[in-house]
Amino acid sequence: MKKILSEDLIYEILSVVEEIPEGCVATYGQIARLIGREKNSRLVGKVLGVAQDYGDYPCHRVVNHAGRLVPTWSEQRILLESEGVQMKDDMHVDLKKCQWKM
Repeated sequence: MKKILSEDLIYEILSVVEEIPEGCVATYGQIARLIGREKNSRLVGKVLGVAQDYGDYPCHRVVNHAGRLVPTWSEQRILLESEGVQMKDDMHVDLKKCQWKM
């Protein structure tokens, strides 16, 4: 990935992801709001796509605004269910029951 993002911003996003408790999920928009960039949920997704380059973070706990899992990441559901996250269907987390309340 070209170095478009500052490492400070990357670590700011990842530090929020690191705080999501086991058994809960957060949305990309929720994380964007927490770092003061409420219109940058796609930026959060972009950073999570390269998170493995920066350490071990619980990126599986981040879903879209509707609770949808990443379609190309089959392990995400397994990881979430192992933590007790309740699903609405095969591809959606039950946000009413599992969304992180910070």
